[in-house]
Amino acid sequence: MAIPISSVQNPRVKKLVLLQQKSSERRKTGLFVVEGQRETEHCLEAGYQLDSLYYCPELFVNQQNQANRLLDSVLKDKTVPLFNVTTAVYEKMAYRGTTEGLLAVVHAKPHTLDGLQLPDNPVIVVLESVEKPGNLGAVLRTADAAHADAVIVCDPLTDLYNPNLIRSSIGAIFTVPCVACSSEQCIAFLKSHGIQILTAQLQDSHLYYDTDMRRSTAIIMGTESTGLTDTWRQVADAHIRIPMLGRLDSLNVSVSAAILLFEAVRQRSAEHSD
Repeated sequence: MAIPISSVQNPRVKKLVLLQQKSSERRKTGLFVVEGQRETEHCLEAGYQLDSLYYCPELFVNQQNQANRLLDSVLKDKTVPLFNVTTAVYEKMAYRGTTEGLLAVVHAKPHTLDGLQLPDNPVIVVLESVEKPGNLGAVLRTADAAHADAVIVCDPLTDLYNPNLIRSSIGAIFTVPCVACSSEQCIAFLKSHGIQILTAQLQDSHLYYDTDMRRSTAIIMGTESTGLTDTWRQVADAHIRIPMLGRLDSLNVSVSAAILLFEAVRQRSAEHSD
């Protein structure tokens, strides 16, 4: 049976809002918030455990049958508290206002290199100090579409459970293996696994489509404003660039990731078709 909540002053509502707003609260409690039906389903499919689930009937009434099945499964479980909230309460809790009427509080998992399992001949995206959660979320969507084997975030400036990251990735944070570490740790990991390091940069570089990506490959990208640091430039096996035909000299990092990842897909597909 769902427990009703009608006051925005309810302690559970305040706790959830704090989890949405503060990375320190997410780290301290080991909890984070997932907003939306698809994102929650992807989260559960990835083996995450729910702490609690909140839904707003007024916003949820028109959702698809699988969403109702999600609620039914929680009701049958009886170990996960289910809360029925008003529209005002939901709007207070939700990061993006009136979305789909569904919010989950979830137990976090560690995202470390130690737990990263790669197939033979992987393709990996490495992001150095990407600051904007929306950009990281968009890269994760691209990585999912290209079936990349992992996304490694080095020296992160945002935590992987940032609500804007989860929402902008449409749940790809749960479908693509994603870890956070230092650049030094990542470099050691890539070299120990025999993965070539391709740094995306304008200086001293070759066109990306002239570079062999059929072997184990890590594509390294930095921030749009400053690019990659010398830490990565100096250890690269090759420097690659996307030709810029206009007056500007940079692309959004998620667009660059899409171009480079799908070049790897093209090369590998061509190899298998020969």
